[in-house]
Amino acid sequence: MSNDLVRFSVAMPEGLLMEFDQLVARRGLAKNRSEVVRDLVRDALVEEECATPGGLVMGTLTIIYDHHSNDLQEKLHTIQHDYFDTIISTMHVHVDEHMCLEVIVMRGETGLVQSVANLILGTKGVKNGKLVLTTTGRFM
Repeated sequence: MSNDLVRFSVAMPEGLLMEFDQLVARRGLAKNRSEVVRDLVRDALVEEECATPGGLVMGTLTIIYDHHSNDLQEKLHTIQHDYFDTIISTMHVHVDEHMCLEVIVMRGETGLVQSVANLILGTKGVKNGKLVLTTTGRFM
């Protein structure tokens, strides 16, 4: 894939263009319409790649839980050890005297990463969580 820039035009309603220009302005001084369009296209391609079954993805699962919940930390550690080849790293943060936040970094096939995330999110005592997937960057 060549990195040469190619110009093309886009037609859109004026109101939509005005809203887009506000988005460009919020993105900062180093951004212009072309940069933001490229960002949006990359985001769409990453989303598509992450939705493709069998694809290789990276993901972060952020969870909040009460560390006093019955055997919860042991259950989470067991899951993490069972999937040590998928779970690359974790970061544990003490939010207050009861609540903890954990960020779990994963790499693997889309379905496997989603399954491991669902297993963790479904563990009794996990209060809230969200999985965010992204590409490994091989095709970007």
